[in-house]
Amino acid sequence: MSIKTIYFIVLASLFYLPMQAQTYMTRNGNVGFYSKTPLEDIKAENSQAFAAVDLTKKSVAFTLLQRNFLFPKQLMQEHYNENYVESDKFPKAQFTGTFTGDVADKPGTYKVQVTGQLTLHGVTQPISVPAEIEVQDSKLTAKAAFAVKPSDYNIKIPSLVKDKIASQINIQIVAVCLPAK
Repeated sequence: MSIKTIYFIVLASLFYLPMQAQTYMTRNGNVGFYSKTPLEDIKAENSQAFAAVDLTKKSVAFTLLQRNFLFPKQLMQEHYNENYVESDKFPKAQFTGTFTGDVADKPGTYKVQVTGQLTLHGVTQPISVPAEIEVQDSKLTAKAAFAVKPSDYNIKIPSLVKDKIASQINIQIVAVCLPAK
């Protein structure tokens, strides 16, 4: 190898590595929700959410397929997909936004405020929630917990089951992301 070639490879890697280390992604983010009422508890998990966090742009994006939520009872899962979120008509839920607060590309836990647009059931609403970004070694873990009202997203709850579903649904997100390649 010539000196010119070695110089080019070293120079290119200096520019390439910092850019890559600033964007983290996963296809296995975990999104769960929980509804607690005196009559019934409803819980579901989706461990196939796509998530991307860009530390340079301070941006965050999540998307998931509604059908990938798993419930302890098959009937709950059917009702969720067919009657409430209408998964055939509105297959995805997604969030795009930005965060405020300083997050270094070095080990540590950073508190941030995430603000953006949540689209669910074909309706987009602005949200702003506190979150945590933990950077360790070669991975980044993003965590958030917040509540949404089904009524804000035109999700109709039939009066027959209204007492079995909370008016606010608690959402928890945990995404363990690796540097984008």
